[in-house]
Amino acid sequence: QVQLVESGGGLVQPGGSLRLSCAASGSIISIRTMGWYRQAPGKERELVATITRGGSTNYADSVKGRFTISRDNGKKMVYLEMNSLRPEDTAVYYCNVRGLEFSWDDYWGQGTQVTVSS
Repeated sequence: QVQLVESGGGLVQPGGSLRLSCAASGSIISIRTMGWYRQAPGKERELVATITRGGSTNYADSVKGRFTISRDNGKKMVYLEMNSLRPEDTAVYYCNVRGLEFSWDDYWGQGTQVTVSS
């Protein structure tokens, strides 16, 4: 069984910063792409950022220049540094991992709430 546990969400004022972390554990053998997605109330889940095992990154246009994704392959962790936060960044943020247990599958965390408000 594979578990993803996110942490680091919370309430922050516009212009502030937060750092999200996600730890993968359990019977996962190998990890390819890791990423962050978000879902705001009444909206579909959308990609925020992804990072390959080799470190190549991809960002949604709305977060480019403000968010930075990184990973620690040895610790099976992925991070999202969020700066210059805006009210429209308010959402539940989900960690996603493309991992190998018995086959290659997508795994999701339980989500962590990020609220940007004054």
